[in-house]
Amino acid sequence: MKFKKLDLLTLLIGLFFFASCENTSTIGLEVDPSIAIKGTLVDTLTISSRTIKEEVTQTRSQVRYPLGFLNDPIFGTTEANLALSVNVTSEGYSFGTTPEIDSAVLVLNYGGEFYGDSTINYTVNVHQLDVNLARENSFLSNKIWPYQSTSIGTKTAKIYPNTRFKVLDIVTGKPDTLRTVLPQIRIPLNKTFIQNNIVNASTEILRNNPNFTRFFKGLYVKINQPTGSGGVMFFDLTGANSGVYIYYKRQNTTTGRDTIAANFPINSSLNPTAASIQHNYTGTAIATQLSNPNVQYPVTYIQPLAGLRNKISFPHLSKFVASVGKIAINKAELIIDLSAGTNVAPFTQAPRIALYRYDIADRRKNIPDGDIGTSQLEPGDRRALPPNVFGGYFNSLTRQYVFVITSYLQDIVSGKTEDYGTFLGATPLKEYQIFPTISTGARTVIGSYKKNPVAGDHLMKLNVYYTKID
Repeated sequence: MKFKKLDLLTLLIGLFFFASCENTSTIGLEVDPSIAIKGTLVDTLTISSRTIKEEVTQTRSQVRYPLGFLNDPIFGTTEANLALSVNVTSEGYSFGTTPEIDSAVLVLNYGGEFYGDSTINYTVNVHQLDVNLARENSFLSNKIWPYQSTSIGTKTAKIYPNTRFKVLDIVTGKPDTLRTVLPQIRIPLNKTFIQNNIVNASTEILRNNPNFTRFFKGLYVKINQPTGSGGVMFFDLTGANSGVYIYYKRQNTTTGRDTIAANFPINSSLNPTAASIQHNYTGTAIATQLSNPNVQYPVTYIQPLAGLRNKISFPHLSKFVASVGKIAINKAELIIDLSAGTNVAPFTQAPRIALYRYDIADRRKNIPDGDIGTSQLEPGDRRALPPNVFGGYFNSLTRQYVFVITSYLQDIVSGKTEDYGTFLGATPLKEYQIFPTISTGARTVIGSYKKNPVAGDHLMKLNVYYTKID
């Protein structure tokens, strides 16, 4: 539809309105005609979208690490386990004279996220690794780490990732006290194993981390397949609180025997930690789509944990521009509907998705509308929008994800850049990521373009408001 040509002042007012919008829930909704950007609207441009496998990714030094098992009726099964280096509590640490272990516990701090069914019990088992992670060079997400079959620790319980609780804090020479700790899982370890492999270790083994990790190697934490839907929990392994806590008695020359607590920390900044993730799509519609990459399906899939992403393109955009001539894009919105019935608890939709592009070397880059930059060395694009205006957040009222891609589309139609590949991917809610993520579990099913839609269809479409340049 055509509108009257605006004078410069009205156009600037309209641009200011869209650039200053703070509420992501209103993006893509009707606006007051008196302040709307005028121009020609085209909303029938073809969009091609395909479900493709996400790239495997390095799992060392992550914000959060996944552990869990998902049995998703749409996405099949996903299993995530952990390989952990254990470090000496301090260089040259000594357990003293005739140490005798009271107990040992593997403590892992939760990372504040959980996805799946929180009402069921989960069983976590601990094994010894067969490899020294400190000597490894690759920590890819699909790597399967070798470990000893004998379990050296187990815990069955519900998951409380946001609940603090109290533990008994042992203070040498003073009364024990209760201390409130961060949300964590505490898995009892086999006392004999810890006595033989850590407490009784020689002075040379405990001298430093290279000696200790060569001898002890590390731990593999594995979750049993639960009954029902399952879930995935996340751990923060960057702090100082995760580790193997050993409580033991040792001889004191003046007062007899003291009870001591020693933490052999698990910290990704000291030595490697890694995740091992396997997806199985057998028997799902996803497997059908992956086997037929040239077919346009009514829905496509986005999955974190290095699972699935979407490749989208605008195959008729150049023909459209050739037919209408040179244009200035006033606003362009990519509107993506959630597919109905695909966000049934406990598998709710992702609260946010990412949009990015490839450069000529197939490297992932932000599109200009979302390129806010990260530092003075990476300043971003001056046309970038605030995150809540750029979009990608799920709108629970419209049941859509909306991105503003005005500058990106303008660059393409003007020949400033070429569409080497445009992608929709998973991202955590708080940390926007365009690279494969293992730090969130929420997946989503989205609609795709349809040439002749009818009421009730769940679609992906492009709204472009433009002005023809004479």
